[in-house]
Amino acid sequence: QVHLIESGGGLVQAGGSLRLSCAASGHTFRMGYMGWFRQAPGKEREFVARIRWIDGTTYYGDFVKGRFTISRDNAKDMVYLQMNSLKPEDTAVYYCAATNGLTTIHPVGYDYWGQGTQVTVSS
Repeated sequence: QVHLIESGGGLVQAGGSLRLSCAASGHTFRMGYMGWFRQAPGKEREFVARIRWIDGTTYYGDFVKGRFTISRDNAKDMVYLQMNSLKPEDTAVYYCAATNGLTTIHPVGYDYWGQGTQVTVSS
């Protein structure tokens, strides 16, 4: 079992930045990939970014366009999402997720989820 807890969400003006954190605990050695997803009201959960735990390789959703950076700290079992140049359309609940599978850009591929942290971007 892996437990994930997100933090760092909040209210920010358009053009601002936020850094989300995800603390992992439990059987973290089982995690191959960590991902960030987001879900806005009335919309499906959307892939944001993912990172491979062992070597730090990353992959991003198309909408990110260089604005977000995912990173990890193996020693602390932490994953981060640095979000810059935020837009109102980035408003959503952001979730951290973990998987040891190979389906890493769809929510169905992830076995463990955090409770989510709200990000609100005002115009």
